[in-house]
Amino acid sequence: MDSILVTGNGPLNGQIPIAGAKNACLTLMPATLLSEEPLTLTNAPRLSDIRTMTALLQSLGAEVTSLQGGKVLAMSSHDINNHKADYEIVRKMRASILVLGPMLARDGHAVVSLPGGCAIGARPVDLHLKALEALGAELELKEGYVHAKAPGGLKGGTFEFPIVSVGATENALMAATLAKGTTVLKNAAREPEIVDLAQCLRRMGAQIDGEGTSTITIQGVDRLGGATHPVVTDRIELGTYMLAPAFCGGRVELLGGKRSLLEAFCQKLEQTGVTIEETEKGLLVSRAEGVRVQAVDVTTEPFPGFPTDLQAQMMALLCTAEGTSVLEEKIFENRFMHAPELIRMGAKIDVHGGHATVTGVDRLKGAPVMATDLRASVSLILAGLAAEGETVVSRVYHLDRGYERVEEKLSACGAKIERIAST
Repeated sequence: MDSILVTGNGPLNGQIPIAGAKNACLTLMPATLLSEEPLTLTNAPRLSDIRTMTALLQSLGAEVTSLQGGKVLAMSSHDINNHKADYEIVRKMRASILVLGPMLARDGHAVVSLPGGCAIGARPVDLHLKALEALGAELELKEGYVHAKAPGGLKGGTFEFPIVSVGATENALMAATLAKGTTVLKNAAREPEIVDLAQCLRRMGAQIDGEGTSTITIQGVDRLGGATHPVVTDRIELGTYMLAPAFCGGRVELLGGKRSLLEAFCQKLEQTGVTIEETEKGLLVSRAEGVRVQAVDVTTEPFPGFPTDLQAQMMALLCTAEGTSVLEEKIFENRFMHAPELIRMGAKIDVHGGHATVTGVDRLKGAPVMATDLRASVSLILAGLAAEGETVVSRVYHLDRGYERVEEKLSACGAKIERIAST
């Protein structure tokens, strides 16, 4: 497996282009299963997870063509000849469960393996299943697979999510577009990726109201057509690279960045002493060299709160802050697995359940560390940028699932970073 070598090298200055959102694209791709007509996605990110979803859709009979170096995905599901999403593909990525709703809505039956992904907690799929049952689906779990059918087609209904779930909202939203009658989803997720999905589905002919609020109403239609849709900016990649000059000092402009995607995160970052300015091209983030960031408390929450997918990166920054910070993880259990690796670099972190107390040190020290999941991997790279000496991050296959060309983007701003290929 490849590893990443990072050497602390002073301030960063330059520009970083932000890609299309991984989490949005992974949701938009299964939407092609809802229609026999082509769906084209522009501004697609070039990531291993996208290749996994491509393989899954192709296994079901869809055609997926990568154009312009992977930035455009041309898809067609005219002939779905297989309705079983096999374990060997699904186990690699939790987003694979998102093919369940579209196949069930379009053809009335599907068999989908229970998914895998990063080991950051249980992340059960029960909310996906309960939402689909509210639309008339008949479900049975057998030998690790969800066997779903709706002999007379799905029917509109009302479902209130007991807790906010992005993935379950996406699955139910797609399924409801072809259900007979009206569907109302209450306590629905409000993330920008949900809004992006609704906009794409509307381009395909769906009738949807209320996306971006906690209540989404869908009036089912008989069929959906084709469309071309640009993938929304990746707010997690945006937030990650906004932290780079916060670690190292300097001035970095994030091209395509929008504060509205990350308002709660921006407010916390500004409280540490970092400056954020809106520009014609995106966001400019800066920290004066020699000015130490200040401790802040962070609690992860569903959108529009502080994103759980930026918690690991923020913890790494706070390891060098002046004072003591408390981070509370309220979305996923077991999401402090990066803490022991940061401690190897000299951080002072005390974890108790869903809380982590971080006492800032003057500077971290380079060390060999191991990535435990996608966001943890990039948090260790960021920490290495500001650490004394060399940091080697192993198991970076996690990184490749969610960040494209990390070494190239950071190197362009003056970072000393390189990939070490496995032998």
